[in-house]
Amino acid sequence: MISVCDLTLRAGSRTLLRDASLEIRSGEFVAVLGPNGVGKTTLLRSLAGVRAPDAGKILLNGRAVGTLSAAQRARQIAHIAADELFLDQLVVRDVVAMGRYPHHRWWQWQEERRDDTAIAHALHAVHMESFAGRPFDTLSSGERQRIWIAMALAQEAPLLLLDEPTSHLDVRVAHEILQLLRAQVHAGKTVVCVLHDLNEAAEFADRLLLLGCAEVLAFAPPDTVLDPRVLERAYGIPMEVMQSPSGVLRVFPAAASLERL
Repeated sequence: MISVCDLTLRAGSRTLLRDASLEIRSGEFVAVLGPNGVGKTTLLRSLAGVRAPDAGKILLNGRAVGTLSAAQRARQIAHIAADELFLDQLVVRDVVAMGRYPHHRWWQWQEERRDDTAIAHALHAVHMESFAGRPFDTLSSGERQRIWIAMALAQEAPLLLLDEPTSHLDVRVAHEILQLLRAQVHAGKTVVCVLHDLNEAAEFADRLLLLGCAEVLAFAPPDTVLDPRVLERAYGIPMEVMQSPSGVLRVFPAAASLERL
């Protein structure tokens, strides 16, 4: 679905990513990992077409993302960066309905039956039908994350890009959000998601994209990426990796590194 070719991203005079090439396949869950400041959000914005690369190119199904109009991108890519939006004057259903804008001419907005169906299906997918009439500013952080996802689903784009959808959420709610995203992958969508929790990524993602040192340190399934040597290079501290009884990998800072803190 996405081909990244010789991509370079900069922030001022600092190079975040240099000459990176990779491919994201249709129908997979990719978690983008790495320490703060390595360019995870910048990469996501570039994949969404809202931030031009400093060099290289990004292709969506063989077409350069930068050549697509905003409406064309929105029909293919749902980019969720909720912290940038302030929608406290709207009720939940109105927020989800914003996902339908790419399917209308800007001068012809009038809700149609297909919009109502898409909105209803999106709310059902995130188990928030009963919240449709609630003011958005009365929702908890976890409930808001569900509504952001519902807005993306109403958009009916095959590619979902999410920036830290589990930040500031407790363990139970974070897992519920990731289960919702996993269900969308099973339904045929592609999910690319910035995460900070290595254990969440190991449990839910098909492949992990680990950034650091201005390069892609690894892009592979969790059992390959979650190698103590690779993780120490990325995060700068010794790490321990163990397998849980269920077979899922678990990552912890090594005891020696904790003693130095």
